[in-house]
Order: sequence, then structure tokens, then C-alpha cells
Amino acid sequence: MKKTVLASALAIFLPFVAACSNTPDVTSALTAYRYRIDVRQGNMVTQEMAAKLKPGQTKDQVRFILGTPLVADMFHADRWDYVYRFQSGKGEVQQRRLVVFFEDGRLARLGGDVVAGESAADARPAAQVIDIAGEKKE
Repeated sequence: MKKTVLASALAIFLPFVAACSNTPDVTSALTAYRYRIDVRQGNMVTQEMAAKLKPGQTKDQVRFILGTPLVADMFHADRWDYVYRFQSGKGEVQQRRLVVFFEDGRLARLGGDVVAGESAADARPAAQVIDIAGEKKE
């Protein structure tokens, strides 16, 4: 009887002792191979969308073309910000920004790094302010 009690006690207690042993950490080896999703945040504004904007368009027309702005500040009602951020699963980050300025409820100029008339490959990385009527302000 003592042998059966001892055997059952060892059978119950032995897995707990084995769990405390010093085993290699397999989770650190697996984290290098785990899948990470691409994260897209904000409003995707393309060069083609910016090319559809014309001076004098109303806020409703601009909202129809670009969508709802990410930032519409109540203290600067004549400025809308469209920000798009893409982070790939590998960690590379791309960020694009378009700022729309209005005067008297009509589209006056654009700013940011999305410029109308350029292809996506020729997009300028530096931020700039562009007068839609034709003059560029840097």
C-alpha cells in the first residue's frame, strides 16, 4: 500500500518539478517568425484625387472627392488635414499628408506632400504649400 501511495504521489508531484526545470525559451525563437499585419491609418489621398481639386470648390465638393478629413480643427475651420500612415509588417513606415485651406468657404490652396498632377512615383517627400491657381509657395 505504501508503494502505491508513493507511486501516485510521485506521479502527481513529478510534472510540477519538471515544470520548474531550466528549459530553453522557445517563445523568443518563434517571435522572429511570427506574422505581423500591415497597419493602415487615416485617409488615403492619391495624386489622382488631388488632381480633381479645383480652386473655388465648396467644402462639400472637397469632402466628396477626398472624404471626411482626419483633423478638422474648430479653431481653424478653414483648414482640413488629411493624414495617411502605413506601417508594413516588417516595420517600414510611410506617411503622407495633405492640408486643404479654404477662404470664405471655397478651396484656396493645398499643402503637404501629395501634389496634384504628379504620378505617385514622383511624389515629393518634403512638405510644401501649393497655390492651386498655378503658383508654388515653398
